[in-house]
Amino acid sequence: MYARLATFQGDPSEVDQAIEFVRGRVAGDPQGGLEGVKMLMLVNRETGKGIGVTLYESEEARRRGDEALNAVQGAVGRRLSVEFFDVPVSKLS
Repeated sequence: MYARLATFQGDPSEVDQAIEFVRGRVAGDPQGGLEGVKMLMLVNRETGKGIGVTLYESEEARRRGDEALNAVQGAVGRRLSVEFFDVPVSKLS
């Protein structure tokens, strides 16, 4: 399994708007490179900082997902960083 971790900084007053955007546009009906992706969105409502974690079954799926997510960059605040990881252990249920 492979992961993409992106950190964002936005206005704390706009956190709910960012959540609705991700629920509707990114997670709601994943397509265009996000099919089969597992996704987590973490937010700090006090600071406006967010972390997006997406999990993929293959490196190729991670590459497609990265391209798709780069296309919606800026919609949920300013992206601070993107990192890629191998996932040697996971327990999601």
